[in-house]
Amino acid sequence: MDKFIVEGGNRLVGSVKISGAKNASLAMMPTCLLAPGVFHLENTPNNRDVWTFSRLLGSLGVHAELNGNTLFMDSSTITSFEAPYEHVKKMRASIYVLGPLLARYGHAKVSLPGGCNFGPRPVDLHLKGLEKLGAEITVEGGYIVAQTKRLKGAHFHFDISSVGATVNVLMAATLAEGHTTLTNAALEPEVTALARMLQKMGAKIEGIGTTTLEIDGVDVLKPVTEVTTPDRIEAATYLIAAAATKGDVTLHNVNPYHIAAIIQKLEEAGAELDVTGETIRITMSDDPNPVDVTAAPYPSYPTDAQAQWAAFMLHAKGAATIKDTIYPTRFGYVPELQRLGARIETTENSCTVHGGRRLTGATVMSSDLRASASLVIAALMAEGTSEILRVYHIDRGYESIEQRLQALGANIVRSRTEEF
Repeated sequence: MDKFIVEGGNRLVGSVKISGAKNASLAMMPTCLLAPGVFHLENTPNNRDVWTFSRLLGSLGVHAELNGNTLFMDSSTITSFEAPYEHVKKMRASIYVLGPLLARYGHAKVSLPGGCNFGPRPVDLHLKGLEKLGAEITVEGGYIVAQTKRLKGAHFHFDISSVGATVNVLMAATLAEGHTTLTNAALEPEVTALARMLQKMGAKIEGIGTTTLEIDGVDVLKPVTEVTTPDRIEAATYLIAAAATKGDVTLHNVNPYHIAAIIQKLEEAGAELDVTGETIRITMSDDPNPVDVTAAPYPSYPTDAQAQWAAFMLHAKGAATIKDTIYPTRFGYVPELQRLGARIETTENSCTVHGGRRLTGATVMSSDLRASASLVIAALMAEGTSEILRVYHIDRGYESIEQRLQALGANIVRSRTEEF
């Protein structure tokens, strides 16, 4: 198992190229189950979640190979319709194979998913949406078992805006017989990226980028080459890290529109941002103003960047409150930040960060993907040496983060540990 050793106090200075979006990749990869042939996903991030999903697809008979940042997927021969627990337990997005398998083959058996541990995230909306399209679904021995002769179009309203459920039901609807209307669909850029790819494959979808998606089912789809959208959460993480270290960093290959809420909050905190096309330069010269954030569905401030904001606020000139309306219990990182000297108070769905405290290096432990990023940022801000354990969490969503931070001037190294 690996850990990071971080010597704090260095400003981040330089430039970094943002990877393709992890969450978009995980939504786009299972489209290969909808059509036989060779797919190419360019600008695919080289991270643990992509490897895990590739192995899952491999267990179904897909040959998946990542060459640089281009993912090749050959779905000519599907040999299994079961997504086993050994793969699915590692990542919630594994459930995305359910809709495509059911739509094209009429049956699927998918283990109930695992993933980051920050409270219950039921898959009810996935199942209700597929049942509305005509699937017969039972849960047996920890597995979702679904079957149908052919899915049929219907109207389905998502009770809450859910990226995962929208992804699954949308993919299934593309091969359903007749017309499907999905209302209160998720607006996140990853959903839009998936819908655009499905269109290229031959799907008939209208309303892309809105909360109402209209889909006319087709009989067949075709393999395509697609380019993955830039990772907005990775971009947010580097912007916040730059501001937290009073740095001067330029991001390339970024879509500013996808992180407009984050840019606005950084400017309120006192950062200067220069946005030109797909490039953002951020500079920060003083301790930040305390700025509250409330994580909510896109285009609001993203839940996947609230832990990083909490770390940034540790040096604020006052107190800032972070609320999460999506995952109210997503504050497992707070005790670890407190080990570095942070003063943070938590309530049921929020935490209040009291800035201005002296941070000192300590040994801390990652509990999930984005919590890991917050610990890295805090360690960069702290005096002395910190050790961050269980960084396999951060490897799930960031490609070579320690190498990229080193290139920006951070004193961070990866090391093996005997911890189990």
